Amino acid sequence: MHIARTLSELRAALATSERPAFVPSMGNLHAGHLALVRQAKPLGDTAVVSIFVNRLQFLPHEDFDSYPRTFESDCAQLEALGCDVLFAPTETDLYPQAQTFKVQPDPALANILEGEFRPGFFTGVCTVVMKLFSCVFSGGKGVAVFGQKDFQQQLILRHMVRQFALPIEIVTVPTSRAADGLALSSRNMYLSDSERAQAVQLSAALKDLVAKALELAAKGGSHAGSLEGHWDMTALESQALEGLRSLGWQPDYLTVRRQADLSPMDLSRHEPLVALGAARLGKTRLIDNLLA
Repeated sequence: MHIARTLSELRAALATSERPAFVPSMGNLHAGHLALVRQAKPLGDTAVVSIFVNRLQFLPHEDFDSYPRTFESDCAQLEALGCDVLFAPTETDLYPQAQTFKVQPDPALANILEGEFRPGFFTGVCTVVMKLFSCVFSGGKGVAVFGQKDFQQQLILRHMVRQFALPIEIVTVPTSRAADGLALSSRNMYLSDSERAQAVQLSAALKDLVAKALELAAKGGSHAGSLEGHWDMTALESQALEGLRSLGWQPDYLTVRRQADLSPMDLSRHEPLVALGAARLGKTRLIDNLLA
């Protein structure tokens, strides 16, 4: 595996690649990340992973400084998996000047859910991903692989690629989960043993919410899409929030939305849905989603 620290080293390593298959990451790799790399490898001629903890997507009170950095372990796992190129720039390498030019995503997608509780987050994500894309795909087209766990993020990045006419295919891989259903995340390591035992309650709450939403839609009939139906859905989401609070969580949101654009579900239409949630357990904020 070739480790490129600078942009010039990366471009030299990819000089003969016609279709890189790219997995952006912030490191501290777990089985979920490795699943993305496995998915990426047959999709291109060179498997590329980046490790970069992006300051732009952290709010001032968040865990940028304490975010787990496990570079040696990450390298060993990637090499064992057959990764061809690891791009591991420093902040100075990727941001040689203050990044005053930024990618502002569509507020209709980026200022809701995660964007409401983490303002500016998706601007930081889109800016660094656009910059990484320009580094990795400088020679032409390729494929980039993301996880479904960050459903809103991958949807926003799909829109970004489409609107900028980038010759990049976006592939989304299903969420990797522990045996009890907890979505794998680098931040799971912040959980105490007792919190880890409770953590599966988030996915359970989403599963219950989406089941009730589908039941409500099935009963919608002529009332579907009415104010009554909207109130019923709002009530279900409020009940789900209160249920998590009663278990000691501090939820930000639990909701069911249209997969296509994250707008509220329309009870009169049978269309792909996604239940999304974010909640804090102790000091750890977890996110998850379930497709329906």
